[in-house]
Amino acid sequence: MILTTTNSIEGKTITNYLGIVSTVTYTATFSGAGMSLKDIFSGKKAYAGYEKSLLEAKEVAFQKLKTHAENLKANAIVGISVDVESISESMTSMISIVGTAVVVI
Repeated sequence: MILTTTNSIEGKTITNYLGIVSTVTYTATFSGAGMSLKDIFSGKKAYAGYEKSLLEAKEVAFQKLKTHAENLKANAIVGISVDVESISESMTSMISIVGTAVVVI
């Protein structure tokens, strides 16, 4: 499965547009449990945990997007857009991804 943010794929021809595919996923709610006061106030561990959670959620979202496209018999997704929005003060975020499922040769 080819994934790209561009509307075309160099060296490939889009033969069929199968429709828009999208997915939404959320990061795990951040927890400061097990952190020392120094860690909490420095923010280093806090942001490292949040970054890890965000990367894992992004990967889950891309896997869901690919599954949706495969169900349409696509072999590529073009025009991918990724949006990350904070939805709470506890460092929880929503990741939405949208693209166009296509067949390329």
